[in-house]
Amino acid sequence: MKRLIATVCGLLGLLGLGGCERYLIEDIRPGVTHRSEVQEHMGPPGIEWRNDDGTVIWEYSMQPAGVTCYHLTIDAQGVIQQVEQVFTEARRAQIRPGMSQQQVRRLIGKPARQFAYPNKGEEVWDWLVDDRMPSESKFFNVFFDASGAVTRTGYESEQRG
Repeated sequence: MKRLIATVCGLLGLLGLGGCERYLIEDIRPGVTHRSEVQEHMGPPGIEWRNDDGTVIWEYSMQPAGVTCYHLTIDAQGVIQQVEQVFTEARRAQIRPGMSQQQVRRLIGKPARQFAYPNKGEEVWDWLVDDRMPSESKFFNVFFDASGAVTRTGYESEQRG
């Protein structure tokens, strides 16, 4: 039955339809699941962060269509030690002026969109926060200066056509 559900989820993912993200993440058992199983079901991570203690963090962002980003901490033997949903309001609140783009990405995951405004010397990263309203989507924005340092953050609603 699990194989059937995983197959259906994979097909829905190929079609760009959600609904199975939660099942696959919840199926990962810290201390038991191996990184090879994760890659088999979820594919390669969006990015890999190496930690000083020898562990590795794999990022699985559900942006631009989803509103979650998971970090999987993997030990030296390849066993998943922790699964954490990092795109949270509490983590977004930790972003401060002066932080680098890499620090922001590591804190809350890959953005849904990135916009460059060369005349302003500014870059803006957007993450989808909420799309439950039929006529609008809500985004979290992080603004960076020309050096790649955070200048400010904010939220915006975008009307859908």
